[in-house]
Amino acid sequence: MRRSLLIAGTTSDAGKSVVTTALCRALARRGVSVAPFKAQNMSNNSMVTTAGTEIGRAQWIQSVAAQAEPETAMNPVLLKPGSDRRSHVIVMGQPAGTLDAGEFASGRKALARAAFEAFDDLSSRYDVVVCEGAGSPAEINLRANDYVNMGLAQHGQIPTLIVGDIDRGGVFAAMFGSLALLDAADQALVSGFIINKFRGDVSLLAPGLDTLRELTDRPMLGVLPWQPGLWLDSEDSLALSDRGTHTLPVDATPLSVAVVRFPRISNFTDIDALCLEPGLQVSFVDHPRQLAQADIVVLPGTRATLGDLAWLRERGLAEAIAGHARRGGVVLGICGGFQMLGAMIEDPHGIEGEPATAEGLGLLDIRTTFGADKTLRLAAGRAYGAHASGYEIHHGAIERHGGDEFLGGARSGAVFGTMWHGSLENDDTRSGWLREASALLGLPDASSTVSFPAAREARLETLADLAEEHLDIDHILEIASGGAPSGMRTVTGGLA
Repeated sequence: MRRSLLIAGTTSDAGKSVVTTALCRALARRGVSVAPFKAQNMSNNSMVTTAGTEIGRAQWIQSVAAQAEPETAMNPVLLKPGSDRRSHVIVMGQPAGTLDAGEFASGRKALARAAFEAFDDLSSRYDVVVCEGAGSPAEINLRANDYVNMGLAQHGQIPTLIVGDIDRGGVFAAMFGSLALLDAADQALVSGFIINKFRGDVSLLAPGLDTLRELTDRPMLGVLPWQPGLWLDSEDSLALSDRGTHTLPVDATPLSVAVVRFPRISNFTDIDALCLEPGLQVSFVDHPRQLAQADIVVLPGTRATLGDLAWLRERGLAEAIAGHARRGGVVLGICGGFQMLGAMIEDPHGIEGEPATAEGLGLLDIRTTFGADKTLRLAAGRAYGAHASGYEIHHGAIERHGGDEFLGGARSGAVFGTMWHGSLENDDTRSGWLREASALLGLPDASSTVSFPAAREARLETLADLAEEHLDIDHILEIASGGAPSGMRTVTGGLA
């Protein structure tokens, strides 16, 4: 029998990714061969595998937690929103066209086949596959064509655990309601609940836990405590609020870093290493006045370079960034943000929508042309006297006509641009760039004092520790091995 679990949630950002990641590392520490799986991500945060394919960033970090090689089967379908009504589709790591909102239901059949085949493949090679759902399993408007939540669970007869975020309030109603809205066949696979982000004395929950068990026949398999600063590589821009600043000594003079929060921001995990630095004060901004006191302005990646460039101009941010550069402030553009810093961006094939051309901010002497072929590759080189690395995900081809080379991009004075996502996760690269940036600003050396890879590993270990302490791992493994218990009550009041 397959050994697998589906981690579903009452809402987006309820804690599905956290619980999946925690279980992957906890099981790996027990010597279990475990793989993460998400049938479909809708996210602009992605990563390139060693095979040169693209998967969701969350599944990449989950594979790191599982101590397994990241591969496309772990995230067979990735939807990258380009607008409110259209997404770019990645199937098994490669571009596969676009999907409009009106085609969402009918276009899912082929995607479901790819997802189920990938799950079956992983299940044949790993002891346990921990699957992460998307949104809520009770999105009954999508159930007929679902292959991410209960549709996947039915395909593999996968026992399902529902996670609820108690910090949002109404967690018991959300859990009971999520179960009650499912039909009887789907309810039969729901095998328990997990509460996430609890603050306080867990004994206060006892009456609610007892009542939920009495009403549903399903056990509460753990209550994870609220843990500040435990953000992980995320797929959802809702998690941007978790990226915070440090509590600094009163006499500290940190570098102020303003990160432009594009409407279609992508790969914002590029900023995580900067958020970790105690000498930096990092904030996400969307208004010109928020740049007034910034030392460094960062333009991150975006899934809609031309659209977000127009947004910059509409908001007055384009002129504010140019003014910041004229005053000697440091600017860093990454991928799409880098392309905006150039002289011209051309999209003759309508890769991002309709064919279009727009002038950039003119801070770097580069020109970008979007082509049909997508670049997906790991990148490596040298910077600041040490090894440097990153990964590229883009349609835009860069022509550099002036300035110096910088991490696969260009720099001129205090304006830097790179096509390499993830380059700041390299401690030597980040430290060297911060040292140079602080020198350009005439400020004390702000070179790195922390190790990002070590911090990431410590977070994964902390997650596993929390899982071992607060979740009934033995019971969860028993469910994964034996399947959903028989004879559980079908909750009435919904579709049952």
